[in-house]
Amino acid sequence: MARNIRHIVIRLTALAWLALGPASAQAGPDTGGRFVGRGPMFDVAATPLIARLTGAPAPRGSLFPGRGTGGLLDGTRARDLLGRGASGTPVRARLRDLIARAEAGAAGYDAVQDGAYALPPRRPTRMSLRNIFGWIDATPGQHHAIGRYQIIPATLRRLVARAGIGPDTRFSPSVQDRLADMLLDDAGLDAVRRGEISRAAFRLNLAKVWAGLPTAKGRSYYHGVAGNRAALSYDSYKSAVDDILGG
Repeated sequence: MARNIRHIVIRLTALAWLALGPASAQAGPDTGGRFVGRGPMFDVAATPLIARLTGAPAPRGSLFPGRGTGGLLDGTRARDLLGRGASGTPVRARLRDLIARAEAGAAGYDAVQDGAYALPPRRPTRMSLRNIFGWIDATPGQHHAIGRYQIIPATLRRLVARAGIGPDTRFSPSVQDRLADMLLDDAGLDAVRRGEISRAAFRLNLAKVWAGLPTAKGRSYYHGVAGNRAALSYDSYKSAVDDILGG
């Protein structure tokens, strides 16, 4: 009963936001089916959801301390694509495709975490960041992982702030790819290609960012937390990353 009441409150809050919110959000819902993803992607500090829900402070800075001078997204330059794999496809693009396969499925850039009871008013790729944060703030108590890479609110806020992306920027495929590339950098893509960290360490780093990727034990790093599980077997994941990196 309490659960049903909570769902009703969330839906009513979302409806109120749609009625009173920004004009651009009132352009009309674009449901066209439930564009769901499997998420969520956890906070940049890899703080488990259970800790965040209990109010435990999330450490700031890099998901993997010691990389760079200021942690996640440190540095003012935007890195170019780091070479190409045997197929000729850019390494970053292939890694993003692998992550999306585990996180978003067919919904792709318009994926919304399947635990969301009140969906956004429009497809994510047709919304501005301001509208997305408005939806998040108006629908507390549910999951909000969004987009091809199932980014959760805390991570999304940090990413766009560090990247200097304005609130009226559309959550387009190119913007989503840019944010994912930043997370790939923080997980050590540069370092693994230079041989400074092992591929096993890089795979684990990615699994600490994206809950749909498996650890060497074959399970999500966040297995069982908020219903998370690995969407790929470890053998297929290892093989795919090795192929992308070359060899």
